[in-house]
Amino acid sequence: QVQPVESGGVSVQAGGSLRLSCVASGNPYTISYMGWFRQAPGKEREGVASIYMRSGLTYYADSVKGRFTIAQNNAKNTVYLQMNSRKPEATAMSYCAAARAVGHPLRDWGYNYWGQGTRVTVSS
Repeated sequence: QVQPVESGGVSVQAGGSLRLSCVASGNPYTISYMGWFRQAPGKEREGVASIYMRSGLTYYADSVKGRFTIAQNNAKNTVYLQMNSRKPEATAMSYCAAARAVGHPLRDWGYNYWGQGTRVTVSS
C-alpha cells in the first residue's frame, strides 16, 4: 500500500512562488510515476506535472510549461512541485498521485494511489 501525503498548500499573491511537497509512504519499489493534479470547484481534475521516478523524465501541461517545475528525491520517495508566476485563480485542490505505470503521464487513469489534497489559492 502506498499513501501519498501532500503539504505546502497556502495562499499566495499572483506572480509569487510556492512549492508543494508530496511524500509517498509505503513500498517505493511499487512506484514508477508520481504526479500532481489540480481540481477547482465545479471543474474536472487535470494533470499539471508528473515525473518518471526511475529516470527523472518530466511531463508538463501546456499551461504551466516554463513556470512550474517538478522534481524528485528518490531516496525519500518525495516529489516537489515548484510553482512560479502563479496566475490569479479560484481556490483549487492540488492532489499528489502515484502509479506503478500509466497510459498517459498527465491523465488520472493509471494512477493507483491518491493523496487527500492540499489547498492552493492565488490572490490578485
